[in-house]
Amino acid sequence: MDEVFRALADPSRRRLLDSLNQRTGQTLRELCGGLDMARQSVSKHLAVLISANLVTTVRRGREKLHYLNAEPINAIADRWINQYHRGRVQVLADLKTALELDPMDKPEFVYTTYISTTPEKLWQALTEPKFIREYWGGLALVSDWQVGSRVDLQYEDGGPIEDHGQVVLEAEPYSRLSYTWHTFQTMHAEVFGWTEEQLAEYAKERQSKVTFVIEPTDRQVKLTVIHDDFDHGSMMHKAVSGQLPESGGWPELLSDLKTFLETGKVTTG
Repeated sequence: MDEVFRALADPSRRRLLDSLNQRTGQTLRELCGGLDMARQSVSKHLAVLISANLVTTVRRGREKLHYLNAEPINAIADRWINQYHRGRVQVLADLKTALELDPMDKPEFVYTTYISTTPEKLWQALTEPKFIREYWGGLALVSDWQVGSRVDLQYEDGGPIEDHGQVVLEAEPYSRLSYTWHTFQTMHAEVFGWTEEQLAEYAKERQSKVTFVIEPTDRQVKLTVIHDDFDHGSMMHKAVSGQLPESGGWPELLSDLKTFLETGKVTTG
């Protein structure tokens, strides 16, 4: 957390975050072009932001794209904001919100967290129903996790298994997992207070996909979640990134995953 505060203290680094907030997923060249800073300076500042986990990178072919990462700000909110008067820390709250918003011209969600566990245990938590239920509110994913296989949903232990069109795209045990994401269902309309007409409209969105990248570090495991392939202006993008009321999205779910793997239980509000 000290690294996060030190990274945010520099105005040049805040300008880089502002640039990524306006348009996330930029290359180093694009960041340099939009700021009056030398390439070497931008690289040094990015290294500090990456070290503090405020920026995460994703390789796309020969390019390295840079994304805002909300996880450290969420940690500050969870550990500090609730202990003090919210009016005195509104800047942090606003920054947390800003880091979770992706521009509408390129709806994409990228989030990185570090978990004190092993790649094997993290893979189990992502693929085995008995573990998934622990941090996903009783819901489980059911699949043999072979490329091309279905990823079904089971909303309660022993309940029916439902096919919502999800399919495994990539499965490299302990390192990478990707599958298509479901569209909106009746239960979502109930949660978000949508009319039947609104649900019908939002359910027309094409299926997006989610990818989990697992990388071991010296003492922890780095987990990067990439959720993309959304339609322009996607409502599903807003839901998974936690922008809709009653939806904590991936930030909340990944926080619960981290807590489960590190403590063996999830604290419910």
